[in-house]
Amino acid sequence: MALSHLLTDLQKQKNQQRAKILQRFFKTGKGEYGEGDVFWGIMVPQQRATSIKHLDLSLKEIAQALKSPVHEVRLSALLILVHQYKIGSTTQKEKIFKLYTTHTKHINNWDLIDLTAPHIVGDYLFNKKREILYTFARSNDVWKKRIAILSTYMFIKNKRYTDTLQIAKILLHDSHDLIHKAVGWMLREVGKKDLPTELRFLNKHAHTMPRTMLRYAIEKLPQQMRVKYLKQKSEFK
Repeated sequence: MALSHLLTDLQKQKNQQRAKILQRFFKTGKGEYGEGDVFWGIMVPQQRATSIKHLDLSLKEIAQALKSPVHEVRLSALLILVHQYKIGSTTQKEKIFKLYTTHTKHINNWDLIDLTAPHIVGDYLFNKKREILYTFARSNDVWKKRIAILSTYMFIKNKRYTDTLQIAKILLHDSHDLIHKAVGWMLREVGKKDLPTELRFLNKHAHTMPRTMLRYAIEKLPQQMRVKYLKQKSEFK
């Protein structure tokens, strides 16, 4: 079974000291967003190298790996999925997209999403209807919301900003810090490609968006602009 070989290779790379650091970094304590997540202490470059050796995993085995309580097993499975998607046929890409979007319960930390959603969900939907992103954005699931906004990164890279801005509006007053950061990041990426488009959005919404979202969005702007938007935010009551 190919999955057993992947697990064996990952287990050989366990690092208990690093695992403790990662469990704190990814907020796995009681009541935190990553509560209960288990780490083996394997860094992403190691997982990338390992995943390349196991590209023969079937979608069934990948789905099984996504149910693992171990963070690195889930991420390695997702990295394999990204590789398979890139080289897959149209039919295979559709199957991978469906697997991904029906297993979001297990794609449940920000790095799992950030490293994969643009490459699978964003790419698959690039020339298709995108209702699923709006459904995810309006859900009560923080991870689905992050998938929704991060998937638009692929659109931004291709100078299509409409969905990013519309989903940003939906998430504008979300309560979760991880969503504030994700939306701000994507707005910043819009600005790198088309600054006037980002500024139009900020001129309309900066005074009401969460401060963390605003700070992420304006991070690359000239200092004078950053001061202007932060002042508007401070003055808004």
